[in-house]
Amino acid sequence: MKCPRCGNTDASWFYRGSKGWYCRRCISFGRALIEEDMKPVPFHLPEEHSEEYTLPYPLTPKQKEIATLAAKHIVHNDVLLDCVCGAGKTEMTVLVIERMLREKKKICFAIARRQVVLEVSERLQGYFPNARVTAVCGGHTAVTDGDLIVCTTHQLYRYYQAFDCLILDEPDAFPFRGNAVLHGIAKSACRGHVMYLTATPDKELKKRCEEGSLLHFKLQERPHGKPLPVPVIHTGPIIILFIRLLTWLKKHKRHPRLIFVPSIKMAERMGRVLSCFMRCSVCTSKSPDRDAIIEKFRKKKRGVLVATTVLERGVTIKDVDVCVWNADSRIFDEAGLIQMAGRAGRNFQNPYGDVLFLCKEKSALAKQCQRTILEANHAVSVVR
Repeated sequence: MKCPRCGNTDASWFYRGSKGWYCRRCISFGRALIEEDMKPVPFHLPEEHSEEYTLPYPLTPKQKEIATLAAKHIVHNDVLLDCVCGAGKTEMTVLVIERMLREKKKICFAIARRQVVLEVSERLQGYFPNARVTAVCGGHTAVTDGDLIVCTTHQLYRYYQAFDCLILDEPDAFPFRGNAVLHGIAKSACRGHVMYLTATPDKELKKRCEEGSLLHFKLQERPHGKPLPVPVIHTGPIIILFIRLLTWLKKHKRHPRLIFVPSIKMAERMGRVLSCFMRCSVCTSKSPDRDAIIEKFRKKKRGVLVATTVLERGVTIKDVDVCVWNADSRIFDEAGLIQMAGRAGRNFQNPYGDVLFLCKEKSALAKQCQRTILEANHAVSVVR
């Protein structure tokens, strides 16, 4: 017995109800009866001229090389774009999207987190002005079809066998990472091949690259050609770290400053304390108006925002400098620290940025993150 939606084969998850057998592992997405074959969802094919695109700046030679190869091979192979933070992964998918739309094939751009769906869908609509780019996520589910669908990985349950190409952004991010149900639903949504985008591929993706079942394209530089900001690490007691933080905030007062903390409780506490010295906002998974908070922070061009890992990926804030408070926390992993540091230095006009890690004690994890970024700055991009 196998669930047609999440792919589960563990008999302990199946239950026989009044209408037949169903899988309880993915019951939160609705009851999928095992005896009834799930049929592909009927959707409209892309409209004429929907493939026409324009970019605000041309792809660099390396970006174009990798994007061209990805567009060539995606029809017959799964593809991994393993690119450093800020390398322009979204822009590098444009040639794949263009091919799919031109050939009247169905394509989806799936993202683990809701707030990134809205940002990416807006960007892609700007790149493909003639296409209907539809964002599907919490609060945006009235319309679920379009020439190009951008959705959270949770919303893929709506699209059984719907896509000829699935672009899966940050597959190592929470809540997609390690979630067997979401992995199964993503697999059942795609009848073609998958294009993975990440700066921090997990063990499973690396294993597939070694086995040859996943084509691996690696880009180790940003479009502006400048090195990634390397975190400066400071260690000491809380009071010393807080003084360093205040000094750092003052030093970078002409830029927006983003402070990552390991928990919601700490974010709220940090926000209250810093409010005694300056204006600051707090953004966590429990913030009811996250989109408004982020947009206000962007428009200010200055100010301080305290956030949890909810903003570690996908969100681009011009000229931002980054501090990770308690970077030695067990809550963080190397991939998360790399992603947080990767928020800085993404702007062509200010490509350097500044990243500060504050630790209560020596952290092998923070040092490893620092080494990884240094190695990326000296590495050569490869295609294999």
